[in-house]
Amino acid sequence: MSLRTSFQDGTDSGCKSALRGRSFLRVRAAFTLVELLVVIAIIGILVGLLLPAVQAAREAARRMQCSNNLKQMGLAMHNYESAFKRLPSGNMVGASFTVGLSVHSRLLPMMEQSAAYKMVNFNFAYNHVNNDAARLQRISTFMCPSDNFSQLPTTLGGPNSYYANSGTNILAGSPPTSSSDPNFGMPECNGLFYRDSKVRMADILDGLSNTFAFSERVGGDGNNGISTPISDTFQPGTNPANADEARRDCMNVNVADLSRQGYSNVGAPWLQAYHSTTLYYHVLPPNTRSCMFPPGRIATTAGSRHTGGVMASVADGSVQFVSSSIDLTIWRALGTRASGEVVTEF
Repeated sequence: MSLRTSFQDGTDSGCKSALRGRSFLRVRAAFTLVELLVVIAIIGILVGLLLPAVQAAREAARRMQCSNNLKQMGLAMHNYESAFKRLPSGNMVGASFTVGLSVHSRLLPMMEQSAAYKMVNFNFAYNHVNNDAARLQRISTFMCPSDNFSQLPTTLGGPNSYYANSGTNILAGSPPTSSSDPNFGMPECNGLFYRDSKVRMADILDGLSNTFAFSERVGGDGNNGISTPISDTFQPGTNPANADEARRDCMNVNVADLSRQGYSNVGAPWLQAYHSTTLYYHVLPPNTRSCMFPPGRIATTAGSRHTGGVMASVADGSVQFVSSSIDLTIWRALGTRASGEVVTEF
């Protein structure tokens, strides 16, 4: 008889003992390198598809907030006119200063900003020490969330995204009375806000729904050693006599030539009445260029970081989005208060 005992299942006793003394290694399931790479690629594609949608949703929310800000400014303008029987001056100067205080400063009480309004001393210039507290205030209603003011020196004061419409005539204020002045004989601003303006709603003969009150402008880079065409105010060095000449000279200026830099602290402070802080013109189409010419001739224009156009407050209190490709004739018509132009849909 064999020394090995045979089991019924056919396994002899020696093999059985050997199997009992061994431990089996279990094979665990895992991703291969190729599978991992495929998964990563799929995740990348999904993120690439979702990211633009998320960014678009965020921009839509920012644009809505921007629209609400302009709506508040438009309503404040109407409340001011109702109380004082005229719109606030675009640049009211005083006996002791020549650089006036902005439209924005006078609208504050109509925008639930009475505390900031009480800080403003209208007997002094915007940069006087008596107005430091007001000048440094950051008013959220004056700031479009799509804009970026991080490059501006904080010492300038509170930033501003929304500019008051001065019209299509390029003179910065009222025409001089002295025949020796180089600006003698030039036409007065034909918008709603300018130096010592006292426009009433009844003076807007083109119709409230056909005249703009406020629009956006992009915050500057705060450095004349850098050229940023979307925000900087350039100096072509010419003396244009009208809007067409100003547009031509502004578009022909070499923006890469830093000697043509005019003003880069665009957008602050909101307290200052100035063409690069609170006033704009309907000379060039939106999102093009802004220029300043000696002596006191201006062609700063509307602009924004919204895709394809700018938000604008209409004199009737509504807010519209205006395409950057708007016809220049229509854009200029929207900037005048009583020029008799026919405005089609925009």
